[in-house]
Amino acid sequence: MIRKLSIPLLAVLFMFSYQTAEAQLFKKKKKKTEQAAEKPKKDAIKPYDKVITKDAKTDSGLFDVHIVEDKHYYEIPDSLFNKEMLMVTRISKTASKIGFGGGKINTKVLRWEKKDKKVLLRVVSHDVVAADSLPVHEAVVNSNFEPVLYAFDIKAIKKDSVNPDASATVIEVNDIFTKDTKAFGMPESYRKRYKVSRLDTDRSFIESLKSYPLNVEARHVKTYLAGAPPSNGSLGSISVEINNSMVLLPSEPMKRRYFDRRVGWFARGQVDYGLDAQESKTVTFLDRWRLEVKEEDIEKFKRGELVEPKKQIVYYVDRATPKQWVPFIKQGIEDWQVAFEAAGFKNAIIAKDPPTVEEDPEWSPEDVRYSVVRYLASPIPNANGPHVSDPRTGEILESDINWYHNVMSLLRNWFFVQTAAINPDAQNVAFDDEVMGRLIRFVSSHEVGHTIGLPHNMGSSVAYPVDSLRSASFTKKYGTAPSIMDYARFNYIAQPGDEGVALMPDIGVYDKYAVQWGYRPILDATAEEEKPTLDSWILKHAGDPMYRFGHQQVGDVVDPSSQTEDLGDDAVKASSYGIANLKRIVPMLVTWTKEDGKNYDDLETLYGQVISQLNRYMGHVSNNIGGVYEHHKTYDQEGAVYTPVSKAHQQKCMAFLQDELYATPTWLLDQDIFGKTQYSGFVERIRSMQVRTLNNTLSLGKMARLIEHETANGSQAYTLIDMMSELRKGIWSELPRGGTIDTYRRNLQKAHIDRLAYLMTAENQGKKPDFGGYQKSTVVNTSQSDIRSLARAELNSLKRSIRNAVPRTSDQMSRYHLQDSAERIDMILDPK
Repeated sequence: MIRKLSIPLLAVLFMFSYQTAEAQLFKKKKKKTEQAAEKPKKDAIKPYDKVITKDAKTDSGLFDVHIVEDKHYYEIPDSLFNKEMLMVTRISKTASKIGFGGGKINTKVLRWEKKDKKVLLRVVSHDVVAADSLPVHEAVVNSNFEPVLYAFDIKAIKKDSVNPDASATVIEVNDIFTKDTKAFGMPESYRKRYKVSRLDTDRSFIESLKSYPLNVEARHVKTYLAGAPPSNGSLGSISVEINNSMVLLPSEPMKRRYFDRRVGWFARGQVDYGLDAQESKTVTFLDRWRLEVKEEDIEKFKRGELVEPKKQIVYYVDRATPKQWVPFIKQGIEDWQVAFEAAGFKNAIIAKDPPTVEEDPEWSPEDVRYSVVRYLASPIPNANGPHVSDPRTGEILESDINWYHNVMSLLRNWFFVQTAAINPDAQNVAFDDEVMGRLIRFVSSHEVGHTIGLPHNMGSSVAYPVDSLRSASFTKKYGTAPSIMDYARFNYIAQPGDEGVALMPDIGVYDKYAVQWGYRPILDATAEEEKPTLDSWILKHAGDPMYRFGHQQVGDVVDPSSQTEDLGDDAVKASSYGIANLKRIVPMLVTWTKEDGKNYDDLETLYGQVISQLNRYMGHVSNNIGGVYEHHKTYDQEGAVYTPVSKAHQQKCMAFLQDELYATPTWLLDQDIFGKTQYSGFVERIRSMQVRTLNNTLSLGKMARLIEHETANGSQAYTLIDMMSELRKGIWSELPRGGTIDTYRRNLQKAHIDRLAYLMTAENQGKKPDFGGYQKSTVVNTSQSDIRSLARAELNSLKRSIRNAVPRTSDQMSRYHLQDSAERIDMILDPK
């Protein structure tokens, strides 16, 4: 019996033990669950005062910015979600030799979006649009999905029961600035150049976050490991300070003004699928400041009275600018007032000093609300004037002029080499402050022109007859070009005795016209309804060269009337005057640069400037060969847009090159200068200058255009055969008489053979991107065009002439040269 009872008893005991253990396990789990409930998850949304504590340092503005210990927070008002903001990224401080401070490296339109427990930062594109009232709008949205730049956890929510609009969302932003977020850091071009491998997060940190009524400013230092840093190479890294300005775009977009290529303007485009067209169409509109007439002044404006705009364009001159130059920079800014008067506004643009640190300790040139002439301690000899604009409308929101310290050396060099022959003020290496100040004012005006929307107008200076630039009365009235936006630097045409002649351009006829066309309000008209009025303003001056816009060209210069650094309507005549002045300068270089105790660096620099200026003249002339004039027109205007340069003028240009360059310019060969500045190299200097022009003349694009001109115009055209034959006869002019060929000519003749050899194997030249009209390119299929046939014919003809000349050439070196040249041609024609 005892054994029978023991089994149930054991079972009962086992069940009791199991239930007891199970109960204890349940209690442990319950306790853990309760503890977990008490302890919030790491990414859980916390109460506002647990995140933004009483120890927080707060800067109020567009977003409230908080710093709690080492954490940085944005408090984003809920009313600002889904609003568009423009982010401008600049390099504010750089390592030595990396570039410059203040330069913009990125601009993006951003939108903050709240989604579940996240805040998304999206990148918005305005490249493709359609009105939201149209059915096609949905397709545009679907094909233009906004990428997520960053996703933030929501750390806290600030509720306002009284004013729901005051509710806000808190996110931590450390990672977007201290980690390698590409849109907030060093641009890809810098990374490739300096072989950047990665960001060193231990040496990257937030410098400051500041908030203003309309924008938030973030400054952060990023350190990158680099294989080829530009300075401090032993560190193997680059540190830069980057400034991100994020500005709220206007709630009421500005009215657009549509672009017309007949008037030069910086512009932006959108593909608008909502237009009533049978293909996708790009609409292009101007970048310009919002200049509007005050309501109380509308009747005055209609009567033709000048009125002040609702909001002026204000430029501040950087506190770092040397005091003696500040007045001249300000004058350059306010010189544009006369152009805005043509648009109906007075005092539209003004220059101011920034507040002192005591007056406003938070004022910063990086603040996107301020337009500033930034003075940069950089060896770059330049200045530039970029701007930031609303991609929806083209409204310029802010602009900076980057003024590098060494721009003064550039001005000194230009002014010296272009005017010293007639201008005592330029006959020195250091100019008086008044002279340098006037040059600074000129550059300031030019750069301000860019910041109000005007690009270079390289077709301006051709409006003036060359000899008019020797007239004091003409130049004092009109300057050296109708537009200060041309690169019509200084008056190199004026000759000794041309007393009182103006030496540089001012705000000119074209500048006033362009500003009037772009800025004058057309009241009570939509952007589309403005077009007939804008067209009428253009047609009023059609055919007048004073009002012409000529696009800047990079690479192959197709239109010789739209070149940089040129003056007047005839490159041959203008360059002849310019060379006459260079011939006067060279013998005086030692005297004008002389100073006891000083070495000859300035002498070497200014002699190099003479070479550079001569190169410019040769480019101005040689670009007429194979050139085509471009004058933009619409269907209601008569005449062609594209017209080849006349045969007679191209022949005149070829004769000029033969006389002034290919016949050795011996006036440049000053042994006194060489003896003071170089132990070798003057022969190479002449060779490289001649070869540069030779290769430009025998470029594929120019040769292909000459073939087209002959095809279209027959004997009226300057043919490729004409050009190559005249070039060969001039370069090898010693062959018929068996004369001595000197070192310079031997080098030139070998270069001619080398260029013909290149043409025998040159690859096809395809279509290049035009970069908004800046780059023109002529497509050339080299092997199937006449270029190679003519190059072969020239080589054969030249070989016969050389072999005939060898027996009658008595000079030994000349004979060796000819024998070598014949051998070279044989190897080109028969490489085996």
